[in-house]
Amino acid sequence: MRIGFIGLGVMGRPMADNLVAAGHELSVYRGRTDLAAHVCTSAKEVAERSEVVILMVPDTPDVEAALFAPGGAAEGLRAGSLVIDMSSISPTATIGFAQLIEKLGCDYLDAPVSGGELGARDGTLTIMVGGRPDVFERARPVFEVLGKNITLIGGAGAGQTAKVANQIIVGLTIEAVAEGLLFAERAGADPAVVRQALMGGFASSRILEVHGERMVSEAFEPGFRLRLHRKDLGLAVQAAAELDLALPNTAATQQLMNAAIADGDGELDHSALYKTLRRG
Repeated sequence: MRIGFIGLGVMGRPMADNLVAAGHELSVYRGRTDLAAHVCTSAKEVAERSEVVILMVPDTPDVEAALFAPGGAAEGLRAGSLVIDMSSISPTATIGFAQLIEKLGCDYLDAPVSGGELGARDGTLTIMVGGRPDVFERARPVFEVLGKNITLIGGAGAGQTAKVANQIIVGLTIEAVAEGLLFAERAGADPAVVRQALMGGFASSRILEVHGERMVSEAFEPGFRLRLHRKDLGLAVQAAAELDLALPNTAATQQLMNAAIADGDGELDHSALYKTLRRG
């Protein structure tokens, strides 16, 4: 396929690498690149050169700008083009974006991912998709290059809803692991040994395995930046207010992330919540 890719960041760059390796013809925008790809000067040019346009940018305003700002991708789409937003953004805004793109005679999927930089590099991302089933099947060959666990959740916005739920669970579990290991440390036990012991019990989890290791090793180079996870929990808190829903522990973890960012740790991995609790 002729694929356009907008957003060559921590996640986007290895995803684009995998698409090139799979034989797709790539046009790219945003970020320096040494990919075997055509480098465009605007999102509009990306869309003009592509059958499928993938977005992988940080936040809701970035998606809106990439699509609808002057020189945005919407200006270059042709009838039948497919837009796939793999960013993690507002489910409500996503529904509006999908409607606008569909009015142009094009198709739209929201397809946020989980799995971090490692999953992006290895092509093993979990992909949560919102959109029409026929459009999902059209995009499946692209998704199969990028991920392994690929699920159509429902209509437009459903993929983003699933991703917000994912980020609630991941964020609260990271916070729980940090509290448990900090408790062990302050009580005089070796947190690395405690972590190893817990890996054989009911507390075992992928987060205890990966993020717990980062905590005990104090290795906080970003797989997923804390400031981006704070953004995702902000989406959860905002949606909860719209739904008249109480998410007290989500709100508390978001506040802990606020403290981490205030202390200058926003560019570290989200496992750096351990540092924030230690300082407290």
